Amino acid sequence: MSWAGRLFDARETLPRMLLLILSGLAYLLVICGTQRPPTGPQWVLAGLAFVSGLLLHRRQPINLLVQTLLFGVSLVVLEDSTINQVGTAWAVGELAFWAPRIWFVAAGAGLVATVYLTLGLPGSGVSLFEGLVGLGTSLGLPILLGTVGRTTHELGRQAARRAESEQRAVRADERAAIARELHDVVAHHIASVVLRVGVARHVLPDLDPRVTDVFDDVHRTGTEALTDLRRLVAVLRDPEGVRGDASLTAIEPSALPAALDGAVEKARLAGVIVEAEIDPAVGSLDAVRGLAVLRLTQEALTNVAKHAGPSATASLRVRSAGSDLEWTVADDGGRPAGPRDVPVGGGHGITGMRERVEVLGGTLIAGPDGKGWRVSTVLPG
Repeated sequence: MSWAGRLFDARETLPRMLLLILSGLAYLLVICGTQRPPTGPQWVLAGLAFVSGLLLHRRQPINLLVQTLLFGVSLVVLEDSTINQVGTAWAVGELAFWAPRIWFVAAGAGLVATVYLTLGLPGSGVSLFEGLVGLGTSLGLPILLGTVGRTTHELGRQAARRAESEQRAVRADERAAIARELHDVVAHHIASVVLRVGVARHVLPDLDPRVTDVFDDVHRTGTEALTDLRRLVAVLRDPEGVRGDASLTAIEPSALPAALDGAVEKARLAGVIVEAEIDPAVGSLDAVRGLAVLRLTQEALTNVAKHAGPSATASLRVRSAGSDLEWTVADDGGRPAGPRDVPVGGGHGITGMRERVEVLGGTLIAGPDGKGWRVSTVLPG
């Protein structure tokens, strides 16, 4: 923000106070110095005005009271009370920048006017009309500037709130559209697959046990996918309503080792040889990090089966290191020749894993490792 913009920002009280002090010093050293050097009392009252303005620049009502008191003293003991008069007018302007109600400004201006009409006007040789005009000018301009600054600030806040509200509405519409697609299309197809596999298990009772195991695994995986989809749809439709529902956002810590074993077993059923080393201490992880570890493991092992093939050998390492958690999935590439068909930057799966890790304060490292691929991170405690 430019200096000019900061001067009219209701929150930027210090730059305006510094400008006032510099103007006051220039007046004392240049203007007064060329005519009549400032007196000791004049320097004292000016210094008190400057110091109190700096200390109280964010306490506008108190600052106005102090400046008005100094103004009253200057009217009694000084021939030239310009510094304290300007300081008081400036304090009224700051009150207008800050005041939540107009009567604050009216009371402040009334206090200053009373002090001036009582102590300054009598014996000054200035008529009441001229005094009122001068008073109106010296107080009216700061009040106008302060009111404009406060109004501009309020309008900016209202515009920001409207923009935020519109963005929330747009995001809600997008979430609702995604939820409809997931529910009406994806969930429908998965439910259809689960139903047909279930029918096949009953109408084909004499199948090879290995085929039956595959049917059972497909049926179980599809059922779990449907459950996860329903949870995701619930989150998309009402993110605030499920914020405190641990069943939708986390996993029970004590169930994490078994869930990780299940993810490893699924990869093995797909043909991948998985060497798993899971620290039993992961059962004491908090629910949020536990869910992250499970999702990372599922995604990484799925990527191994997809890109390295069923002949691959993969290793899973989940180990506690103090309060941190070290997690790694690596594979040997599986295929004897040919480049890995996962781009270095990763697809949407890698992107989702990276975003999940960054939310928890970690960094995901993913890339080639010899002939294979390696994904690792450290989740801070």
